Amino acid sequence: MARPKLTLFLDVISPFAYMAFYVTKNSPIFKQCDVTYIPIFLGGVMKACGNTPPIEIKNKGAWIALERNRWAKHFHIPMAAASPEPFPQLTLHTMRALCAVCLLCPDRLTDCFSALYEAFWIERATISKPDVFGPVLADVLGEALAKQVLEKAGSAEAKKLLSGNTELALEEGAFGLPWFAATNAQGEKAGFWGFDHLGQVVEHLGLERTGQGFRAMM
Repeated sequence: MARPKLTLFLDVISPFAYMAFYVTKNSPIFKQCDVTYIPIFLGGVMKACGNTPPIEIKNKGAWIALERNRWAKHFHIPMAAASPEPFPQLTLHTMRALCAVCLLCPDRLTDCFSALYEAFWIERATISKPDVFGPVLADVLGEALAKQVLEKAGSAEAKKLLSGNTELALEEGAFGLPWFAATNAQGEKAGFWGFDHLGQVVEHLGLERTGQGFRAMM
């Protein structure tokens, strides 16, 4: 049988996408499948679907902050208790930079996502600004390659890739993040939304489940 495959669509603006990224990257459970991370622009998905940002919904804004801290505690995910300021931020240029990473050095994408998530959701940096996310990328890639990435981020090619990735997420059924496209060993594909559905992702993929965090999903 084929090895299970998981595609995870991400934007650094989403705390729950960060948590999904962190767990799929670090948990031994997901060493049992092939994981692919795809940078998209969440704002584009939300607009296309007519979806309302959670913080604009009465009572949900306050609840969502509590919810992310609960899940972070359950899964031992590093995260600042308070949201970055300002929040939300426009991540269009940040995500174009990650698409430039895909074009220039795709093997470094995971490391770049890790660094940007740490800067935003742990250090609470203003990740939307090139003079902030540029040095973060330089720490990962080195000054010369990071400079190439920032230059490439403004290119038609990087913009097209981000647009195409975002459209792909929509085609897969996404209306928010994190969005998982999971194909099990039998070739059966299914889509899942939300960090709190990670247990269903594991079940669909047929992965052996370990760790106390998943008990909270039962």
